[in-house]
Amino acid sequence: MKEEYSPLTMPVLTDKTFTSLARFIQGEYGIKMPPVKKVMLQSRLHKRLKLFGFRSFDAYCDFLFSPAGKAEIVEMINAVSTNKTDFFREPAHFDYLVEHILPKFRDLSSTSTTRMFNVWSAGCSTGEEPYTLAMVLMDYALQMRHFQFKIMATDISTRVLAHARKAVYTERSIAPVPVSLRKKYMMRSKDRSKGQIRMHPVIREKITFQRMNFMDDSFNLPHKFDIIFCRNVVIYFDLATQEKLFRKFVRQLRPNGFLFIGHSETLNGLDLPFRVVFPTVYQKTE
Repeated sequence: MKEEYSPLTMPVLTDKTFTSLARFIQGEYGIKMPPVKKVMLQSRLHKRLKLFGFRSFDAYCDFLFSPAGKAEIVEMINAVSTNKTDFFREPAHFDYLVEHILPKFRDLSSTSTTRMFNVWSAGCSTGEEPYTLAMVLMDYALQMRHFQFKIMATDISTRVLAHARKAVYTERSIAPVPVSLRKKYMMRSKDRSKGQIRMHPVIREKITFQRMNFMDDSFNLPHKFDIIFCRNVVIYFDLATQEKLFRKFVRQLRPNGFLFIGHSETLNGLDLPFRVVFPTVYQKTE
């Protein structure tokens, strides 16, 4: 039976219940939950307890791990996962893509049947990264005949994926986007007081969004990728989980494909078939 929630008695997350939740979150989703994150977890889940009217985290967990709580697990992960991103975040990566990777792909395509350039934005959050990639690649396509590309964007959070699919952003958030790209690929709201823009359909149609758990044994993807962007994601995983994920990425990359990771991340010390070609950019060597 559901217990009533009272704002006068804010539930406290006990060490025992925190340990149970932390083990589940890390085991099923890879996200580290050390003891220092106990207060954060308690704070983020308070709204979920209030929504259901639970007076304790134990009651919430009983529901969460029951057959009836399957849908709530998705909402719990939405609340727990950290989502921070920007347009043109770590801009040197996009410069390297245009100046070094795309010309190699063009040369390869000129000697064989033109094929699709496939990109994966892994851990796409609210969509700024895949939309940045789409603008950069579309601009390249306008200059290079026959260049075609597709982007797959994935995240564990259904909440941020819903935001990404809407493709609506504040004018303030698009400050890093060059004016030339804004004019071509962004549309202002008719109601200027809203201060919003929406990505142009020509950009939106290049991206497919889907939910994905990196801990799944198989991603069941339809093809391999030329580049994978997985930036500022594995910092939330322990070293063993990072290596397992990177090995999955190896299998999903085409020969000589590229992996982009975040500026605070590294593959150093991991036994993986990659070579560094640029800071936090790695090329598959198998």
